[in-house]
Amino acid sequence: MSWWAATLATVLTGLPSQAGSVADYPEFPYPATAYSEPYRGQFHFSSRGGWMNDVNAPLYYNGTYHLFFQHNPHGLAWDTMHWGHATSPDLVHWTQKPISLEPGVHPGDLWSGGGVVDTLNTSGLRTGTEAPIVVFSGTNGVIIHYSTDAGRTFQTYDGGRKVVTPSGTSRDPKVFWHAPTSRWVMVVWSDGGGNGVDLYNSTDLLHWTWRSRYSAGWLFECPDFFPLAVDGNTANTQWVMTDASGEYVIGAFNGTVFTPAWTVPQRMDMGRNTFDGAFYAGLVFSNLPDGRTIQMVWMPSNRGSTWTGSASFPAELKLRTFPEGVRLTRFPIAEIESLRTQSNSWSNRTITSDPATDPLAGIAADTYELLAEFDLTGATASRFGFKLHARADGSADRSVTYDRAAQTLDGAPLAPVNGRVKMRLLVDRGQLEIFGNDGKLSVTDNVAFNSSPASQGIRLSAEGGSVKLVSLQLYRLGSIWGPGESTLDTNLTGNWKAAGGTWQDVTGGKQGTAGSATNGFYLSEQTGTDFTYEGDVRIVNGVAAALTFRANADATQHYTLNVHTGMGVKLWRPGRDIALYPAPIVTGRTYHLKVSAQGARFRVYLDGGTTPIIDATDTAYASGRFGLNVFESTGLLQNILVNAPGFRTNLAGPWRSTAGTWTEPLGGKQGAVAGDGFFLSAQTGSNFTYEGDVRVVNGGLAYGGAAALTFRANADATQHYTVNVDTMGMVKLWRPGRDIAVYPTPIVAGRTYHLKVVANGARIQVYLNNGTAPVIDATDTSFASGLFGLNAHDATALIQNVNVSP
Repeated sequence: MSWWAATLATVLTGLPSQAGSVADYPEFPYPATAYSEPYRGQFHFSSRGGWMNDVNAPLYYNGTYHLFFQHNPHGLAWDTMHWGHATSPDLVHWTQKPISLEPGVHPGDLWSGGGVVDTLNTSGLRTGTEAPIVVFSGTNGVIIHYSTDAGRTFQTYDGGRKVVTPSGTSRDPKVFWHAPTSRWVMVVWSDGGGNGVDLYNSTDLLHWTWRSRYSAGWLFECPDFFPLAVDGNTANTQWVMTDASGEYVIGAFNGTVFTPAWTVPQRMDMGRNTFDGAFYAGLVFSNLPDGRTIQMVWMPSNRGSTWTGSASFPAELKLRTFPEGVRLTRFPIAEIESLRTQSNSWSNRTITSDPATDPLAGIAADTYELLAEFDLTGATASRFGFKLHARADGSADRSVTYDRAAQTLDGAPLAPVNGRVKMRLLVDRGQLEIFGNDGKLSVTDNVAFNSSPASQGIRLSAEGGSVKLVSLQLYRLGSIWGPGESTLDTNLTGNWKAAGGTWQDVTGGKQGTAGSATNGFYLSEQTGTDFTYEGDVRIVNGVAAALTFRANADATQHYTLNVHTGMGVKLWRPGRDIALYPAPIVTGRTYHLKVSAQGARFRVYLDGGTTPIIDATDTAYASGRFGLNVFESTGLLQNILVNAPGFRTNLAGPWRSTAGTWTEPLGGKQGAVAGDGFFLSAQTGSNFTYEGDVRVVNGGLAYGGAAALTFRANADATQHYTVNVDTMGMVKLWRPGRDIAVYPTPIVAGRTYHLKVVANGARIQVYLNNGTAPVIDATDTSFASGLFGLNAHDATALIQNVNVSP
């Protein structure tokens, strides 16, 4: 992220930008898109909407590739930087996820940076089963943010304290593990004394020591630093130092000092390598499972009606020896083969200016890959190459030509190898990537290709003579868009599809709308026979929202369990209302539905109740798909889980909320509340031990946030005792009108704390993290008995393992 941002923001138009808050973090929805707009890449990642620039913290964790990126979701120009987020199972098919770092929720300038997976938990930030994902951002000082839930949410370390502050202007930290010295290394660009990078070491990712500086006038912002084996020989490994424009040098690195082998850098890409060009601010992935070094790069000049910027197709980087020395090569990753839908191939042709010699005559394609090899032995043509998106009048949107005398491909030097030249072209709707001689040459460009049928021709010809075509393959490439759920949290596998109604991604999950007297279904590929199936269901407006199960592919057969305004909770199938539990169901409130299906028996539970509200039998369908449903409504559904452990508690339900949104993700009961919100069980107590695991997922920056256990409450929680952990740095016991006692201690968002309350008459003792001595021992006579419950204050709080004993 750099000085040019303010200038560029005045050039590009867009909607006003704004920061978010805890209430709407992470932000969604984006403008509805089928990813089919003119110039929208079909196999290059772009944001669903808004501005995208630098690639940030690309990494792999537990079967998923994560791509973070500089992002303004509110307009088409640079402004109010967020960290966008996308995930992929294969580095090819990407699903955009909610915002990861949000102004107003995460402190500091959320500018470019890197990230790592702390698999050994050197940071001590791990709070559960997931390894911490730790990312680094900020300007004029580095701030640490981290995730303990596999990248779903991020907290900020130590309130946003800057862990290093280089001299001058600084930004764009890159961090990696250096195995020979068992240390983390941070590389930060700064202009203190001229362009260059400061290098730091750490054993825990949190505390850093300055070690050295590498100064270089060419090295401007967004550094990357990584090792590569020369010609695959690990005994000859060189370190590569790059900057935002793709300039690089190689050299030696001992863990503290980089010693370059060159004084003059080379360029890894020969395209328009500027912030307003087509290749800028790339990074390599961290923690890859197969040892490859894979890079993605920002392509600034791609833009359309609702987005600006895209990413390059992932390229594998290598160091190879050439006559002129060791050079870095870039080549598309092998996974591109998964996008190939159709192919054509030709061999041993002589190409001239005569259209009759063109093997591509009559061929049309929109998004595709070309692989060609030419033998220059005996060639007389001065130039030869391809016209892309060509038309009948001879015009084309772009040409890629080899000049035999100059030995250049697309204007960049490329000498033949054993008399031959190889070309590989990736042609997308707004992107063109050219690779020569197996990655020796890389040229990245943005091209506004005209995808109308009359403009999809491809031409191969030679000028001033002939050249031999050894081989040519054309692969049509399919779309990377479609699979994956952006905002629906679920453990169901496979793709989902709509069967009626309209379905979209919104902040709270998957939202479906069905018109008057109609049903809309959203069905997963996963099927089940006997199971528990549950989820959080809300009627935004209208009649009913529901869970569907044992459905066929078009939902003409199914069981559906809904909440229905004016009726209650209903289990039904086509042709039969199986059972109805009368209850006052209102719009705007979230209900938790759960069904246990065992053969023909169905037991239904509402809002954490331990006694089924419906216990019925029906033999129509033995197995089928899981899904969602809305009827004559707009409904919001989230946390759709099969055979999940759920919210673990021995308290009796049903539970009900007083404020905020209370849902049930995989990790427990979650409340998202501005102000105070209570979630109350149906069970009361006077003297007891009450305990649970509480976590502030994220909270307000200015006044902290709290997660809590509530007890001795009345029905609307206007009377209660509550003991919380508060990110302002305390454990607090309070009731309305009085803070009874406070125990000062650091409380970190994202970390789980165990609270225990022993209440005996007026005496209340509070224990933290299974300590043997109470951290609070106080008396208060206000409330002798009441309901047990949970509380969140100005935060998203996650609470689990809530139990009461005598």
